[in-house]
Amino acid sequence: MSSTRTGQNIDSQPLPNAEARTILRAKTVATRLSIEELEQVESAAKRDGKSLAEWFRDTVLRVARQRPADPVELILAELSATRYMLLTLFHSTAQAAAEGKQLLPETVLKIRDKADALKLQKARKMLQDFFSQEGQNGGKS
Repeated sequence: MSSTRTGQNIDSQPLPNAEARTILRAKTVATRLSIEELEQVESAAKRDGKSLAEWFRDTVLRVARQRPADPVELILAELSATRYMLLTLFHSTAQAAAEGKQLLPETVLKIRDKADALKLQKARKMLQDFFSQEGQNGGKS
């Protein structure tokens, strides 16, 4: 019976699927974890039904791909969030006033949180749309 460094049984962990096995990966990245940290990541991998290596790879790549590629993307994301917040706050305030109510502080925080959650995704879509239009026009605006 196989076990991890923390003594957990790994025989029940699924093997990577066929697609994951066919991708050639030539580089290795190593890290050191405390016993508690190792237990946490093993538990998370097991929860997701993935091997430890597959879970690490998926998690690291997901986080790496969430970061802005360049300062323009970051600025566009912040501008997009500001625009979303302003328009939503104006609309929500007008709607509340029309109903004889005031905008609640919790509503403002929800608007801010949604703007933050969507900003990078919206910025990437704007850039993608821009570059696809530029390609269709042969670089002419």
